[in-house]
Amino acid sequence: MIDTQISGIPLQGEKSDSILNQIRQMKQEVADWKVWKVLVLLLMLLGLTTDLLFAQPYVDPIQVRYQYAMDNGPVTPFSHLWIGGDLPITVKKNTYLLFSPSYEEWQLDMDDPENIYPKMQSVILPLGVIFPINDSRWSLTFIQMHRWNGNTLFQERIYQMGGAALVGYTIKEKQKFSVGVYMNEEFFGLFTIPLFGIDWQLNERNYLFGTLPGRLSFEHTFGRSWYGGFTFRSPNNSYRLPNGEFIRLQDNQVSLYLDYYPAKNICFTLEPGYGIFRKIRTGLNNRDYLTEVDWGDGVFIKLSLAYRVRL
Repeated sequence: MIDTQISGIPLQGEKSDSILNQIRQMKQEVADWKVWKVLVLLLMLLGLTTDLLFAQPYVDPIQVRYQYAMDNGPVTPFSHLWIGGDLPITVKKNTYLLFSPSYEEWQLDMDDPENIYPKMQSVILPLGVIFPINDSRWSLTFIQMHRWNGNTLFQERIYQMGGAALVGYTIKEKQKFSVGVYMNEEFFGLFTIPLFGIDWQLNERNYLFGTLPGRLSFEHTFGRSWYGGFTFRSPNNSYRLPNGEFIRLQDNQVSLYLDYYPAKNICFTLEPGYGIFRKIRTGLNNRDYLTEVDWGDGVFIKLSLAYRVRL
């Protein structure tokens, strides 16, 4: 839940002008491509901003991620597919609408997909706004999230609504922090957790960014086409099963990653890592769990492809 919704949140809005200027330039360069014209129109209609929202040195208008977890105990191996994108829309000076539609799919126990748990899917449609508090160093961010989590999309009893609110403070241009709270109407009950965001360029080659507990990343610049570092993610979601019960997936992922840019805005990422304290729970309502399974801590590999605009 947190990873796909609160991976990072903008602490100020000035980055968005840079993003929009680069996207306008990109659109002009490929204006003769009819397929791209249709894609741009769809992106503008849908919105798009990060895993959710961003405190990071780049923005991805479109990204595809695929994770494969190795066989290491019950309910493994498993796979996870995520497709989404990012785009802020300017309302007026320093005030922005924030969108980040995404789709994800979990396939548990790849050796026998239908034996234990069915496929889990999710569509996430968030809507947010960020604006400064007068002319001060403070800003406010509010996000409303709509989710459909289940074996089959848009069936009965799979809708969830949640949101987040954060207060951001800029110490200096490249050092920003935020605090807030996240709430979501999960199938096991109301889930509430405090948030802490950081967007800090430590020096010319090193950057620390993210919003905990969902995600924290360190990025090092090796060269013009190569970046790398480490990332922590903590996905935590609940989904409606076909029999009316719910399933709750919890994972904590620690990984190294390497980004390669074969072209200015095309990014390939290789991300090996290790999942710890994984759990799967099922239940009927609230936190009355019927089963609890050790998901099987172990190694995973993640591959991604993104159209990326560096800031």
